Amino acid sequence: MIRFISGICTLVVCIGTTGLVAQNDIYDSNTITEIRITFTNPSWADSLQNLKEDPSQPRLLADLRVNDVLYPSVGVRYKGNSSYNAVQRKGKQKLPFNIKVDYQIEGQLLPGGYNRLKLSNGFRDPSMIREVLGYEIARSYMPASQANFARVFINEEYFGLYTSVESVDAHFLLDQFGDNQGTFLKCDPVWGYQRPAECPEGDKSSLQYLGQQVPCYQGLYEMKSDSGWSDLIDLTKVLHQNTDNLDQVLDIDQTLWWLAFNNVMINLDSYQGAFCHNYYLYQDKEGTFHPVIWDLNLAFGGFSLLGLPEQKSLDAQGMEQMSMFIHYKQQNAKRPLITKVLSNDLYRKMYVAHIETILNDYFSAGQLEKRANELQAIVKDAVLADTKKLYSDSAFTQNLWHTEMAGSTPIIGILELMEARASHLRNHKLIQKADPEILEPVFEEEAEAIRVRVQMKGTESGWIFYRNGKHGRFHKRAMVLKASLHEGQGSDGWAWYEAMIPKNGDSRFDCYFVAEARVNATVLPSRSGTNYFTYGEK
Repeated sequence: MIRFISGICTLVVCIGTTGLVAQNDIYDSNTITEIRITFTNPSWADSLQNLKEDPSQPRLLADLRVNDVLYPSVGVRYKGNSSYNAVQRKGKQKLPFNIKVDYQIEGQLLPGGYNRLKLSNGFRDPSMIREVLGYEIARSYMPASQANFARVFINEEYFGLYTSVESVDAHFLLDQFGDNQGTFLKCDPVWGYQRPAECPEGDKSSLQYLGQQVPCYQGLYEMKSDSGWSDLIDLTKVLHQNTDNLDQVLDIDQTLWWLAFNNVMINLDSYQGAFCHNYYLYQDKEGTFHPVIWDLNLAFGGFSLLGLPEQKSLDAQGMEQMSMFIHYKQQNAKRPLITKVLSNDLYRKMYVAHIETILNDYFSAGQLEKRANELQAIVKDAVLADTKKLYSDSAFTQNLWHTEMAGSTPIIGILELMEARASHLRNHKLIQKADPEILEPVFEEEAEAIRVRVQMKGTESGWIFYRNGKHGRFHKRAMVLKASLHEGQGSDGWAWYEAMIPKNGDSRFDCYFVAEARVNATVLPSRSGTNYFTYGEK
């Protein structure tokens, strides 16, 4: 049995993604969740501030209501770096929250099985939709958090509209990767970290190889699992010395989607930007690391620091015209995940194909503009009623199409930037060039293997990426050009490519294909990794 897995939901599962979404889940971006926090401590704000300064102290107890369902004795902290510090210094009350629902009551979970709420305050986003919009797009291509909006009340006082983002935690890992016992890191440096004298200088969470000593990495990454520093060091060493084996330790396609998203959407508060942070790494049971995107409140040009010696910051035109090969063109040694991955010809062509897919999905018929307007319409009343919001009503209504001020910082309009950005990328010679073509595959079961055949046109090489289980990385295999199977070879240029996939268990496997030409490539399905072909029964 052959099925094309496309991302259409049935009553049983939501196929084409690595996780399932419960019908009563709290992350529906077309609705606003109501969250009510009740503290018995009248000095709760001062107590939370003290806890932020000393994270070793226990959380502050509160009762929580989510959509009128009571969750008693939850644990509350403030969260964030700039979104907390910059706002708190100005005496604003609208600070971001981290709420642990099962803090005292074991097994107390939100609908969907979540045990945390992470509530962001819209820092440096007058539009109030960057984070939700960004995560919606990211989930089309890679493992990424769910996100929606929340009206937050504290002791019955309305504290305004927040963004509620799914935590990247054990629940997320199990849902997305099928296990949660592997090495797990948050890639955010400890600000103010002092490098040990014996360690080479590294640039934040860049995955530069800094030798074999664990202390050289401990201030640049936060270990979330019980162990795993040697696994991280091994990854950086492969990046530094042995990139031929990189696909054995890193999910290349998820990395390409992550880099492509950050580039197209000018998400520079990320690995690509000056601070080189805001992502997670998880190593699955096969030993493969997967990057996980995080913290999108400054996507769509909300952060402009690039950090290159010759180009430290980008103005509006610089963001619109930023190269799709930034850091790779400069061979920036401080961004090895870009320079080493894109140095592989096939991976670089797949990266460009992914950028083209994002452009087709969100910019070919005004899709981004339509969705941005829908999201603003959903939250408009809640924003206008928010007396604690960080920016003005006019900044909210105007920041889709116009630059607005967030304090003293200009924040470019989402569509003001993205219309010009998409136009610039579409005019790139690699996007303009005709892509090779590929048709849907044919599968034939034999005694020891599955024969996979696919027709390609304008192609120099054919590739199949496959996996035998529901989770894990896709393994790359070259397909063989079979002259005896040519159909219509000549004037129309079509040829058959073939690969033999060994049987494993029930012979079920997922796969996608790449038709590689001299300077570009076509991926089928275009949303590889989240969309794929499946051979065999479920």
